[in-house]
Amino acid sequence: MEPLIKSSRTVGSVLGKNDVVIYESTVYPGVTEEICVPELEKSSGMKYNKDFFCGYSPERINPGDEKHTIANIIKVTAGSTPEVADYVDDLYNEIVEAGTHQVSSIKVAEAAKVIENTQRDVNIALINELALIFNQMGIDTNEVIDAAATKWNFNKLSPGLVGGHCIGVDPYYLTFKAKELGYQPNIILASRQINNGMSKYIADQTVKEMIKAGKVVKDSKVLVLGITFKENCPDIRNSKVIDVINELKKCGSDVDVYDPWVEFKKDEKLNEYRFINNPFLSKNLYDAIVVAVAHEQFRSYKAKDYQKILKGNKVIIDIKNIVDEPTWRL
Repeated sequence: MEPLIKSSRTVGSVLGKNDVVIYESTVYPGVTEEICVPELEKSSGMKYNKDFFCGYSPERINPGDEKHTIANIIKVTAGSTPEVADYVDDLYNEIVEAGTHQVSSIKVAEAAKVIENTQRDVNIALINELALIFNQMGIDTNEVIDAAATKWNFNKLSPGLVGGHCIGVDPYYLTFKAKELGYQPNIILASRQINNGMSKYIADQTVKEMIKAGKVVKDSKVLVLGITFKENCPDIRNSKVIDVINELKKCGSDVDVYDPWVEFKKDEKLNEYRFINNPFLSKNLYDAIVVAVAHEQFRSYKAKDYQKILKGNKVIIDIKNIVDEPTWRL
């Protein structure tokens, strides 16, 4: 809560009479009024809902998505009084072409935001667990999903890594509050456990495929394509690809990373990873390739391209279902 607390103190220090402070941070229900408002009161010396007011409108943004932008995503709004709620709603309606959805309280708006990401986390965890089961059975998970998706009410999702600053983090806000109230949120926590375990599972499968291909894992050369948490964006926050890389390094593999979306020289957190320029324009050869992110550049690669930089028997691990003939696909 430290960033929110410090921000509230800063805003409180310049708060004027009848000002409205609007929060957009994803939190568990109650944070705005139970944690942020007291900081505003202390810093300003004013009284909540008498001298100043609050609103809440959770951030809705999808990095790398040019279709779903702020203007065309419906915005949830709330205010600390009915009059302020209308004021906040009118304010957002000035810029949000898709319109708004006003709710009865700040807590409801906070809850709505946190369950958006929690629901997606739980749904992906189900698909990931099915992928683990189907891989044991020798069944192509993506083919199963395509078949099931022919039913009108099937929610089509793909297995994969769940990272980023929303889906992989926000459910913990809700589970924290639930536990504080004495309730054990079993499904949410189980989903987090499944999704957090996918990086090690993928690394283990990569090692197994190398062994099957007759390759020595220790000191093997592995190329990982993509390190961001999702395609076509430079965001590496909470990227689970990093966990895959670390697991491979633990097994003794020598890992190169290629990601045309990341300016790795500007990010000190990435110094421990070896980034390279386009591997298809170099003479480097690899024992295995892990296609970890579905960047638009990677979608254009063909089997013959991979073959040029592979040595010995082919080992291509396809996490994103974009490779024509992979050795193993999630």
